[in-house]
Amino acid sequence: MQSRTVSRELALLMLGQVSDRNGSAPAADTALDTLLQQALASLSLHVREALDRSAEDLQTAQQDLLDSELQEEGADRLPRVRQHLQDGLAAAEQALNRLSASLELPRVLLLADQDDVRRGAIDRTRAVLRDREAIDQRLDAVMEGWRLSRLPRIDRDILRLAAVDLSEFGTPSAVACNEAVELANRYSDEQGRRMINGVLRRYTAAGSKG
Repeated sequence: MQSRTVSRELALLMLGQVSDRNGSAPAADTALDTLLQQALASLSLHVREALDRSAEDLQTAQQDLLDSELQEEGADRLPRVRQHLQDGLAAAEQALNRLSASLELPRVLLLADQDDVRRGAIDRTRAVLRDREAIDQRLDAVMEGWRLSRLPRIDRDILRLAAVDLSEFGTPSAVACNEAVELANRYSDEQGRRMINGVLRRYTAAGSKG
């Protein structure tokens, strides 16, 4: 996992600690470092919650598989047995997916102690908070009948980070888009992922024409 990837994820969590309606932004490193500590605490909680949900999914899978075994024999019971098996396998797959995602998070916590990772997270957070209004205007310009303010907060911050990656950190367009989609895979949902991908494609296309 590259240091920039970790910095970007930490910056996303840091932005989540700041009111989206507050015009003033913390500029001092001490204030931003406090945001970073809060973000790390939030990440630790996220790991625990993800592991708890994985355990619940596995229990559901186990119960569905057990129910399938307890069904009485007979052709009329086969659809119910099949459904229990399908439910059990789906729950098990969901649990494994959660575990796969959550296992990356402790690595983020460990790498957060590296100076370049912390500096990258603080610099990205500062850049977004400093120019948030201008960034939002540029993103709104490519929303196509939608408004940035109508998106979930996490999706707005992912887009903002991608915008500053492109404008201030020299990140190639393809990398910025892929990293944003990866953040959406971890913290948003399928709808958010598709929206972020579409907005950034239009955003980078508009930038290349400008």
